[in-house]
Amino acid sequence: MHLGMVGLGRMGANMTRRLMKDGHTVVVTDVDDKRVAELVEEGASGAGSVEELVGALPTPRVVWLMVPSGDATESVFKEALAHLAQGDVLVDGANSHYTDTLRRGEEADRQAVRLVDAGVSGGVWGLKEGYNMMVGGENGAVETLTPILDTLAPADGYAHVGPVGAGHFVKMVHNGIEYGLLQAYGEGFEALAAYPHADLDLQKIAGLWTHGAVVRSWLLELLTRAFEEDPKLEAIRGYVDDSGMGRWTVDFAVEQAVPLPAISAALFARFRSRQEDSFSAKVVAALRNQFGGHPVKES
Repeated sequence: MHLGMVGLGRMGANMTRRLMKDGHTVVVTDVDDKRVAELVEEGASGAGSVEELVGALPTPRVVWLMVPSGDATESVFKEALAHLAQGDVLVDGANSHYTDTLRRGEEADRQAVRLVDAGVSGGVWGLKEGYNMMVGGENGAVETLTPILDTLAPADGYAHVGPVGAGHFVKMVHNGIEYGLLQAYGEGFEALAAYPHADLDLQKIAGLWTHGAVVRSWLLELLTRAFEEDPKLEAIRGYVDDSGMGRWTVDFAVEQAVPLPAISAALFARFRSRQEDSFSAKVVAALRNQFGGHPVKES
């Protein structure tokens, strides 16, 4: 099948490689010409612009956007839409906010272009293991993508979860759950590291729990690998960024009065990780000193 891939970052480039390995014909473009040249050497066809990419595809065209969410996706979406025609399929594989996707779906529909939103999970392991994909869109558009989805995903690794917007909404909640899982593992292993009667082997415990334990998971397998590389994680600073999807999940929960205490706490824990010294903790320490005479530690 023919496909145009716009955006050749880590995800877009490896998705292209996986597609080509399975015999698909891929036309690629990116703001970085070096990335285009690299994929051309591996068998892709290169294009200098989105317009050129669209022109190189047979109809009905399938164009997959794999650029950062927000302004970049908005810009490329409008550019692609300007060159697509009735019956073409435009896929947004970024972590776009589902409300933006709903709006873009209406814009595409006015031009009879079929928008599909694909929430993509798999990270750096996707090239080898395949990508888990949560797909939103009308039935015909998703059916058109079936050969692409079959290649990109592992067995049973994608699902048509609903109309336009549903794919990105499901991916948003997926990432919110991820926040909670990561925080639970982080707190559990902090407790293990604090055991006062022995220096516990955290790698051994993480590896043990991957075999039949209730808390076993792929994340725990990755943590075992991390402990193999650095048993005390001494080379890693405890600073945790967030991509924004956890915030969107909590925003949705507030808007809809959905109780998400664990996910919300995990998000706020990430904010705390970025502080050299917590001002709120200073306030609490000062108050305890004022009302109870509790000692404070001077900075």
